[in-house]
Amino acid sequence: MNGNTRRLHELGQSLWIDNISRDMLADGTLARYIDEYSVTGLTSNPTIFEKAIGAGSSYDAQIAELARGGRAGEELFFVLAVDDLARAADLFRPVHDRTGGVDGWVSLEVSPLLIDDTRKTIEMAAKLRAQTARPNVFIKIPGTPAGVPAIEESIFAGVPINVTLLFSREQYLAVAEAYLRGIERRLAKGLDPRVESVASIFVSRWDTAVKDKVPSDLQNKLGIAMGRRAYQAYRELLASPRMQKLVAAGAHPQRLLWASTGTKDPAASDTLYVEALAAPDTVDTMPDKTLLAFADHGRVGAPMATDGGDAEAVIAAVAGQGVDVDALATQLQKEGGAAFSKSWAALIDGLRDKTTQLAGAHAA
Repeated sequence: MNGNTRRLHELGQSLWIDNISRDMLADGTLARYIDEYSVTGLTSNPTIFEKAIGAGSSYDAQIAELARGGRAGEELFFVLAVDDLARAADLFRPVHDRTGGVDGWVSLEVSPLLIDDTRKTIEMAAKLRAQTARPNVFIKIPGTPAGVPAIEESIFAGVPINVTLLFSREQYLAVAEAYLRGIERRLAKGLDPRVESVASIFVSRWDTAVKDKVPSDLQNKLGIAMGRRAYQAYRELLASPRMQKLVAAGAHPQRLLWASTGTKDPAASDTLYVEALAAPDTVDTMPDKTLLAFADHGRVGAPMATDGGDAEAVIAAVAGQGVDVDALATQLQKEGGAAFSKSWAALIDGLRDKTTQLAGAHAA
């Protein structure tokens, strides 16, 4: 087992892989990540599936079979995705059982086209939860204004949720409140309060967004500062009487998850965000390239400061360059949703084209 990744676990942080494909399931890559690099979970999104299904022929036979049975578009995709994630969930099931449901999760996202539709998001989350038929599958819902009430209702309904597309402390606190309300409503109805959830803060996109707006001494610092600011709020919430009351009743706190932790700037360390965001009671989900880089030469230092460290000083310095971080957080969330919608459209178009191609080959 790799020493660098093991040390992150010893610190109290879970390492998840931000990738899935049928090939990595079939060739043992995911199993190797679990055994060698202490990977204990997995996240996916429309962009990941677009690349996985569009590359090679691993999905062709099932696509052709499903198409002959009348499946198409979104419905066809979710059958493919659920099959992959069910296999991944089974690989992580021992971790899930060993940690009492805290770890060992995989994630499946609702359609990005529902980003502004609360009711349909709630309905799809429940449907996908039933379709996966595994106890360790998170349904991903974006933490947008329309997503926040959907998160509360889904938690209340007993659906484990990975909240995605969060960029700021304020966005995080809004979904944390939704999670707390959902659990409190379950307790009021005499229901089991153990409904797991993670709240995913996207990090590196901050630095990409301000790259041309800040001087060299502030390059690649804003994402970490925003993460530290959110982590301070997270630690305060964990220690609050409200959370402690829920924990005493049997609930597990919603965990903070670091997403978008692959370094985008080639001039920066390829393990920059992983090292800076090492913190107990959190999750770091990372692409293969970042996982392998950290396993090779990453360093685990002192855990992140619970008081936010230099976060406010860095944010103030960036604001001094004319950057409105609150407005940028809203913009990044909207852009993230738009990017997933674009990948979703490309995914569905690609499935349609592949179905037509395979049907032609079958007819010939």
